Parts: sequence; structure tokens; C-alpha cells
Amino acid sequence: MNERGKNNNLNLGNTTFMPKEEQLETAVRHRKISIGIPSDRKNDEKRVALTPEAVNILVESGNEVIVQKGAGAGANYSDKDYAENGALITESPARVFSADAVIKVAPFTLQEADFLKGNQIVMSFLNVLQLSEETLGKLIRKKVTAIALEKIRDNNGVMPVMESMSEISGVTSVLIASDYLSNHHGGKGVLLGGITGVTPTEVVIIGANTAGEYAARASLGLGSQVKVFDQSLHKLRRFQNLVGQRLQTSVFHPQVLKKAIKSADVLIGAIELEDLRPWYYITEEMVKSMKKGSVIIDLSIDRGGCIETTECRALRDPVYEKHGVIHFSAWNLPSRVARTASIALSNIFNPLLQNIAESGGIIQLIKNDRGIRNGVYLFNGILTNETLGQKFGAISKDLDLLISAF
Repeated sequence: MNERGKNNNLNLGNTTFMPKEEQLETAVRHRKISIGIPSDRKNDEKRVALTPEAVNILVESGNEVIVQKGAGAGANYSDKDYAENGALITESPARVFSADAVIKVAPFTLQEADFLKGNQIVMSFLNVLQLSEETLGKLIRKKVTAIALEKIRDNNGVMPVMESMSEISGVTSVLIASDYLSNHHGGKGVLLGGITGVTPTEVVIIGANTAGEYAARASLGLGSQVKVFDQSLHKLRRFQNLVGQRLQTSVFHPQVLKKAIKSADVLIGAIELEDLRPWYYITEEMVKSMKKGSVIIDLSIDRGGCIETTECRALRDPVYEKHGVIHFSAWNLPSRVARTASIALSNIFNPLLQNIAESGGIIQLIKNDRGIRNGVYLFNGILTNETLGQKFGAISKDLDLLISAF
């Protein structure tokens, strides 16, 4: 058994798992499950996990869907929309959180964990940096199986939730930058792009990934000059081919990066950070050298950020100025286009929930689907995520070994 970290006050249990004789199993097909969709609006989150159309499909398949009143309001879905598609609407959080499977977008809070009845499936974004030890401890004591939506992989090894949200974040970041460069928000009155006879704006993107790709596409479409930096030549080459246009690419050469930052009108941070320790690709000194009135948007702020001057802000108050540079750093940027984001998420979660019901339960699905297994951070209340173990100094167990005991 793989154990990491030191045990602390998180009650992980001392259960010993012995290998069991392999048996032939017959999956229970079309088993009805109840699905709870809480309202995330109090947590500065406007997205909803399932659209009314997706609810209809689940209900028609024999499942019960319980929607908390106002859950879809941020994405402009009314309670009537859900009710007409077969959902049970309730004001009671306890009723929603008592479902067999609870799926939400925002990370779980301590109060929400209190509402859980225990021994359930819970799914949400994890957001390791924001998760508190108290909330994790409560989820452990409730013996839930918890899945981090952003860690789920499909059959091609792609993380579909992260990919879809990154696409939205990339395009949205350019639209936001355009707005804050204009006079409307006190910017310097520059058009993001280029017109005849006027020098085009310069956009610097840190990170040759999906978010960076869609930010580059949007910027190029408006006529901006785009420069992309990444530590991997392979990623830069792939990025160039995907975009289909010639643009300036470079590894993180200090002199080249400093020169690009100094002349940039917009700086977009899109690095995918995995380590819990801060790793700033753009230092405060570099930010000080930027033009007054330029704009910074850090898309990796929910994982600590890759720009030293950025702060993790709520979507209701995402903008501040530092060293004469406008900063926009909301951790849940796709919530600015909540309906589009909700449809994208629902397209992923609807078949996932149907698979849970048709597999006869989450254990069978985890056994048979390595992509779902990748997202599990608690299994029946047992910590299986190494990063969380490192953060809280707790023991994490090997999930593959755990599921072999069931």
C-alpha cells in the first residue's frame, strides 16, 4: 500500500484491506439514483452543473433529479424550466444534499459538507488551494466518494472539463482585455487589434496550452500581434500548428521575455500549475516595466497564479491596479458567461451520471473507467490524493489497491 505524508487530525481510519478472490460480477443495469443539484450562487458562482435539457434525459432514464431553488438563475435557467423537465424543486439544502449523487460547480464548503447524509457520491471542482482542512475532514467523516471534476479524463486521456473551461477562459480573457483597454473602464483608450495606419496592439501569452491557444485565436482574429512563451519547444511547435498562423514563439529566455513584457499592451498568464508552491514566471519587477494602462489577466490564479502581482479575487470584485497596470484575476472566469459554460459542463456531466446509474454504482464505474478514477480524491472517506496529503500532512492511500478490496 502506498502511503505518503504524516498522519494528523484528519481521521483517515486504520482499515486494513486484504485482497479478495476474483469473482464474476453482473452489473445492475438502469439502477435508479437520485441526483442533487445545489445552488452555488452564494459562493460567487453562476454556473450550474446540469441544464434543464440534461435533467430531462436523466429523468426519462428513471433517475430522480432534485434541484435547489434558484440553482440555475445565474445561467438564466428558471425553476420552471427545471420543473417542466421533470426535476423536483426544493428550497431545502438538506433535501438536495441527501441525494445519492450530489454534483455542483463550486468547491464544497464546510456548511455544505454538514448537510451531506454520508456514504454518497459528491462531485465538484476541487480547488486545492481553497480547500480547508475542516471541510476535508468533514467529507472524510461522512465517508463520501469525492470526485474532482477538473481531474476527470476521457478515453483519449484528455481532461474534458478543464479543456472546455480553458477554451472559454481563453476567449473571454481577450474580450475582457479589450474592454479594460478602452476608455469605458478608464483604460488608455486603445483598440485591441489593429486598423489601417495604426500600429496593432501587442498581446503576450504565457503558456502554450488550450487557454493560451484560444486567447491567441481571439487576439489574432482582432488583428493583434501575438507572442507566446512556454518552457517546452514541443508545446510551442504544436501550438503554432493548431493556430495555423505564424506568430512569435519563444522559450523562457530572460532577455526575450523582459523585452516582450515591456512592450506588451496585454499580458495573459495561462500556465498550468500543478505544484502547490508559488512559481512566478512574471516577477513584480517585470510588471513595473510594463506600459501604464496595460492589462494583466492571470488565468491560472485559481492554482496560485504565474504572475507575482496577481491576487485571487472574487468575480464580483476582480479588478485592481498595481504599478499603473490594470489586473483582472477572478478565479472562476467562465462564470462571466455562465450559460455557455453551463451547457459545456452539462454535456460532460450528463453522460457521466448516466454511466454511474447504468454501472450499478460508483464503485463499478471507478473500477472500469481509469479516467473517472483519475478524479477521485476520497474513496469511501479515505484520502487518495497525494497533493492533498502533502498540503495537510496526511496519509494518502493508493486507489488502485483500495478498489481491489471491493
